Amino acid sequence: MNLTDVFDFSDYDRLIPLVANSLWAGALLALIGGLVGVFVMNRELSFAVHGIAELSFAGAAIALLIGFDVVFGSVFGSLLAALILAVMGDRAKDRNSIVAVLMPFGLGLGILALALYPGRAANKFGLLTGQIVAVDDPKLAAMAAIALVVTVSLMVIWRPLSFASLDPEVAAARGVSVRGLGILFMVLLGLAVAAAVQVVGALLVLAILVTPAAAALRLSSSQVWVPVLSVLFALVSMLGGILLALGSSLPISPFVTTISFVIYLTARAIAALRTRAVIA
Repeated sequence: MNLTDVFDFSDYDRLIPLVANSLWAGALLALIGGLVGVFVMNRELSFAVHGIAELSFAGAAIALLIGFDVVFGSVFGSLLAALILAVMGDRAKDRNSIVAVLMPFGLGLGILALALYPGRAANKFGLLTGQIVAVDDPKLAAMAAIALVVTVSLMVIWRPLSFASLDPEVAAARGVSVRGLGILFMVLLGLAVAAAVQVVGALLVLAILVTPAAAALRLSSSQVWVPVLSVLFALVSMLGGILLALGSSLPISPFVTTISFVIYLTARAIAALRTRAVIA
């Protein structure tokens, strides 16, 4: 297979307006994904993100089957999973076991709903792998509302949440409501996952909610630069993936994940060079 069989940018200028909503949605997702991802890494919730995504997928698939709004179904599934983890998974060991139970259940339930859905195959598999042109005006408005809620909430609780994430025992001793902040963050994480599922699909949300922040933490430990770099890396991954997918016959997800992975590898390489320079 030649590259020309996969990529065709001949009508690129005409195609760009068709994905304007997707570009805006990608930018919104990069913003909330980059910010939330910082706390996902600090609180060691990477595995939980995947578990929430599976239940978000199940909720979206069931909503698609019964004719409900897919965004509502996705948000409902995400929040349900997030609240279960927040209430029952205080300790990492308990949380991981709950996630391991939720993941196959959510995936199996979602696949069952998709198997029963009589509509187009694109609608089915878009929930798993993402769809570049699936963001219509109502869905974009819903994503903008989610982004606003998540961003504003994080800005309000950023300092105490950072304290509680990095040193929960000392934070609790200082009067910080560690458990309350943990539950609130899980709700915000659930909303972010629901938004991500709409664009990159349930199977690949880690590429936006984990990988950019992981790369940023390789380059800096600054409380300012880590979230800035995380959002920037997520933005490059999302918009770059959408623009490449637009000129190809492939879904958006391989491009987003590949760009995100390359950024992470580059960050690791730079960190390794810095360490060698210090040792030398």
